[in-house]
Amino acid sequence: MARHLNLYKLNNFEMRHGAILDGATLAYETWGQLNKKKDNAVLILTGLSADSHAASHDEDDVDGWWEYMIGSSKAIDTDKWFVICVSSLGSCKGSTGPCSPEPVTKLPYKFTFPDLTLEDIANSSFEVVQSLGIKKLACVIGPSMGGMSALALILQHPNATKHMINIAAGCHSQPFSTAIRSLQREAILNDVNFNGGNYSSEQWPTQGMKQARKIGMLSYRSSQEWKERFPRSLRQRPSKPFGIEFPVEGYLEYHAEKFVHQFDPISYLYLSRAMDWFDAYDHHHLDNQNPFEAIKMESTLIIGAQTDFLFPPEQQHEIAQLFTQISCPTQLEITNSIQGHDAFLVDKENYSRLVGYFLSQIY
Repeated sequence: MARHLNLYKLNNFEMRHGAILDGATLAYETWGQLNKKKDNAVLILTGLSADSHAASHDEDDVDGWWEYMIGSSKAIDTDKWFVICVSSLGSCKGSTGPCSPEPVTKLPYKFTFPDLTLEDIANSSFEVVQSLGIKKLACVIGPSMGGMSALALILQHPNATKHMINIAAGCHSQPFSTAIRSLQREAILNDVNFNGGNYSSEQWPTQGMKQARKIGMLSYRSSQEWKERFPRSLRQRPSKPFGIEFPVEGYLEYHAEKFVHQFDPISYLYLSRAMDWFDAYDHHHLDNQNPFEAIKMESTLIIGAQTDFLFPPEQQHEIAQLFTQISCPTQLEITNSIQGHDAFLVDKENYSRLVGYFLSQIY
């Protein structure tokens, strides 16, 4: 039986901005079996705060972040597909990042970690794929930051995959999206306990991380969902002046408390900035040229949500138009999900149907 939990060593990995990262580790998990032809591999690239544990398996029965999507007879059917999910380079979820020990000093990299881009995340993840003897993926799937990383992958490796499913992403971040992440970074950097990156588990930038998470939660969901979930009639008197009074405040506080120690602050800064740095058009030197003109894929599915204002539908329309221009059969689906950017995590019916049908057509 295939091993599910794995570590891969990156040796002399060249990063986009010129640094060489040696001795880095990538954590990844797999589901299903790679067939003899090695042509049934699906790579999942993750969102900013997700890790390689996309679904449960017999070595870890804890539900993964995309549990409803991956498994036997599910949309990403592990009876058919060999599924790989890598914890992003730069994260704090098993792969090397700013909180990892630097090989020489054995102290955490902190801000000495090299500048990180989504191209680096894509390249390092594809190295894992190639280490398994897979020359070409059947499909690469990426939601949110993972969708941008999927674009970064095919821009650098035009023959990396036959198909792509790109969800809730864009060719670049719009100014509003960048502004949201900029405020998150500012909240972390300005926390007194951040201390220039010299924080500890005892002196953790708790308030900065909580504020960053709350700002993020506002951008991940929609005002329509807030209205339906949190009626004003449930308000209560706060226990202290200007304390939590409205249900939506309690919701944000709960999720912020859950997140605050689950993610390293500097890793958050690096990954957040990598999203804002990415621009698919950087990969073509001529103005108004289609950056994907060298891509040879058999088909692609682009999915967005009408209520997503972090990566609004116009950005999925743009991706679909660019792939249509290069004669790649392209299916664009904008759902009526009310959950905004996070719809791919919670609107199980719509997203499993779309992903499942697309994959059933290519196998």
